[in-house]
Amino acid sequence: MVTGTGRGSQNVNPTLVADQVYEVLAKRIFDGELAAGDRLPVRDLAEQVGTSVMPVREAIRLLVKNGLAVAHPHRGARVREFTVHELLNLYEVRTILEVEATRKGAASVTGDELDKMRGACERMYRAVVQGRVTDALDEDEDLLRHLYRASSNDVLVSTIDSLWIQCRPYKVIGARVALKAHDSSLWTPQPALIDALSAGDTELAVTITRDSLLSARQRLVRQMRVPEGSDQTG
Repeated sequence: MVTGTGRGSQNVNPTLVADQVYEVLAKRIFDGELAAGDRLPVRDLAEQVGTSVMPVREAIRLLVKNGLAVAHPHRGARVREFTVHELLNLYEVRTILEVEATRKGAASVTGDELDKMRGACERMYRAVVQGRVTDALDEDEDLLRHLYRASSNDVLVSTIDSLWIQCRPYKVIGARVALKAHDSSLWTPQPALIDALSAGDTELAVTITRDSLLSARQRLVRQMRVPEGSDQTG
């Protein structure tokens, strides 16, 4: 067992393989310990997690592949830093895909899946109350994943998953801002969505999904101090 040093250090088994190192680094990004624009120095990170440099290099390659980091020739990699233009484009695409996933999933969602959504909703709310932002986001995504999988379109679901990964550092920022402001738009859409699905009201479910994404987008726009009326979506 090796104890790392420096920001975000933690005890890690030295036999970690690349995907385990990836999980450690991704969690630090999701939790904000590694912020947008931070360098990812291979040797320093290898010392922190207690591995050789090879698993770290592979883990960084996976971070780049999943949109969490950007590689710069001869300068190493950094945590991905979205421009406002890119971020709003991501939310535009998410809205298109998640509205469609909601519409398709609502037609086929089962009682068992609704029960699983309710369980995730309860866990999400407990995490919100306790201020556990990343846990709350995990449960929110789990809740939605049950609905989206009911669409029976694996490509649609995997694409949404990929967008969630890319957006996660900014979802954390938005959620923290919402918690600090006691903004109920962070936790009220989920039970309303479940109620709409239980009632068989597809259009209401679609509206809730669309409005929830718009609310998340607006939180980030305010946080990044971008005039909401400006044309940033390309």
